[in-house]
Amino acid sequence: MVHTVNRLPPRAAQTLTDVGLHADGGGLYLRIKDSGSKSWVFIWKKGTKRREMGLGSTHVFTLAEARKQAVESLRLVANGLDPIEERRKRSVEGPTFGAFSLVHIEAKQSEWKTAKHKQHWENSLRNHCGLIWDMPISKIGNVEIVALLKPIWADIPDMARRVRERVEDVLDAAKVLGHRSGENPAAWRGNLEHVLPRQMRLTRGHMAALPYSQVPALMKELATYVAMSAKALEFLILNAARTVEVIGAKWSEIDFEAKVWTVPAVRMKGMMAGTKKPKEHRKPLSDRSIEILRFVGFLGMDGDAFIFPGGKVDKGLSNMAMAEQMKRMGRGEFTVHGFRSSFRDWVGEETEFARELGELSLAHSVGTDVEQAYRRGDALERRRVVMVAWDSYLMVKTPRGRSRPVVAR
Repeated sequence: MVHTVNRLPPRAAQTLTDVGLHADGGGLYLRIKDSGSKSWVFIWKKGTKRREMGLGSTHVFTLAEARKQAVESLRLVANGLDPIEERRKRSVEGPTFGAFSLVHIEAKQSEWKTAKHKQHWENSLRNHCGLIWDMPISKIGNVEIVALLKPIWADIPDMARRVRERVEDVLDAAKVLGHRSGENPAAWRGNLEHVLPRQMRLTRGHMAALPYSQVPALMKELATYVAMSAKALEFLILNAARTVEVIGAKWSEIDFEAKVWTVPAVRMKGMMAGTKKPKEHRKPLSDRSIEILRFVGFLGMDGDAFIFPGGKVDKGLSNMAMAEQMKRMGRGEFTVHGFRSSFRDWVGEETEFARELGELSLAHSVGTDVEQAYRRGDALERRRVVMVAWDSYLMVKTPRGRSRPVVAR
């Protein structure tokens, strides 16, 4: 049986007032009492007996956070465990990594000059430490630390380094306060250096990424170029896309009315991390992306024609065209693929968007098999909010006085 999930609107906790239980799906409910108090609850059946567990007040936990708790509880039920009993065990074993991290960050904030630094710490840990977030801090070992670092170590090295250092700091503080003992599993020297490669040696395969804070300046400069390679690069950055997706893009893939670009499965093959079978990927298009498409559309928008043609109209740009554009702009040390890391770092450091939305925007598969089974859609409209925010951050402006691009042949 297929259960509908995510039924509640985003502002359900603020807008709903009817007393009773309001189902979100997947066992999650919003409870509103006669007194007006509102809280999240997880309800399931153990045999024929109904079980219920409170997940906290709506003043403390957002709908997104409640959904995450419900998914975790659902996973426990699927494995034959009782979520209430598991939570009781955790309380005996001491604070979770997530709970202690937040307390530790509050204690450290006097060291930092701005509130932004505090937010960077919290975002990086929330977005990249999901594997250990709800674990008792006393139980975290080398296996867990390696497992959370490996997926990001080569892909987003700067962020991975910061995450490791911050986790090490949190675990050191937990030891001082008596919440754990033994060596720190996040320490580099004499520990992780034996199982993770030194990042400075990552040459082949490591995509040097322009720091996200420098991307708006690059985009402003890019907008002054009218070569097709420049417009393609601008489009790629706006959509956190891969080179092969952009240079192979055809007009038939664009739905102007819905503002959606559908990349066919054939160009996604072997690239969707964690998936067993390639499938098409829908990308929500921001207003600036639409402007670029109309800007280059003077050559015609025939369905089979390439959006960004190269030396010949019936062929797409060379796979080196955008890299050459970077060299012309004096940034040849950075790779085109690296802009995906720039985007992911921006999501983690500067926004409150869930890590999962950032990963889905990059066409990465996220979550456990249970979570993926309950995720029936591709979160297109939720991802649209992310990409519009990215567009806004980049502050892209179309140069005035340009009617159409001069195509570099």
